[in-house]
Amino acid sequence: MKKDKVILSEELKAKIEKYRSMGYKIPKESLIKSEREIEMIRKSGLINTGILDHVAANIKEGMTTFEVDELVRKYTEDHGAVCAPKGYEGFPRYSCTSINDEVCHGIPARLRKLKKGDIVNVDVSTILDGYFSDASRMFIIGETSEERRLLVERTKECLDEALKIVKPFADTNEIGKAITKVARKYGYSIVEELGGHGVGLEFHEDPFIYHYDRRKKGFLMLPGMVFTIEPMINGGKKQIVMDNYNGWTIYTKDHSDSAQWEHTILVTEDGYEILTH
Repeated sequence: MKKDKVILSEELKAKIEKYRSMGYKIPKESLIKSEREIEMIRKSGLINTGILDHVAANIKEGMTTFEVDELVRKYTEDHGAVCAPKGYEGFPRYSCTSINDEVCHGIPARLRKLKKGDIVNVDVSTILDGYFSDASRMFIIGETSEERRLLVERTKECLDEALKIVKPFADTNEIGKAITKVARKYGYSIVEELGGHGVGLEFHEDPFIYHYDRRKKGFLMLPGMVFTIEPMINGGKKQIVMDNYNGWTIYTKDHSDSAQWEHTILVTEDGYEILTH
């Protein structure tokens, strides 16, 4: 996708140079989206949100993760869009369905049934006319344990607190600080190897968004930047392992439960706009 040229105002350039002199990392100007690009990403995001609403209305006990994936595929195609995960670096399906101790990148399967008490993250990413959006939600299948319910709710709290940080000239490391504060309050751990990312013209762009406090300055947020925030919170320890068989699915090493919520966020002139729910 060819990038629109964005001309920065002299006032914005002066502010950027002020923060650069203070030691902040300044994102490349190419990461600032034009109004046209933002509108196209916003349209992609509306379909992405619609997909997750459709999953929410239909997901249930006894359904296979393959059937969940088919809901995603059909809704996306019916709305003239494309599922970004399909074929991405060889990923075989249209969405990720990660259950209980699966942190992320769970592969939908014909024989994998959702059981009462499961917590499942459904992660969908949409391409509309070449523009990308990305989001995930947690779903609780029937009644579950108090521990699992609280993990799901408190992980959403981590995301909500992180959103409060987003505004022009804030530091991306403050996102990690906010998530760390909530997670530690409840005795949870944060997956550190994975994080949020720029999105819009490509599936994954700069900057990388850390979900834990790195105790140093991150990138400066500028109006027109679009990125995801998607904390992965473990009920046990933070260590993770890769499935050696499929090369995609990531689990908690101690088999504790994990939860994740994700939004695509636009930095506006005075705060933020959620582009995908």
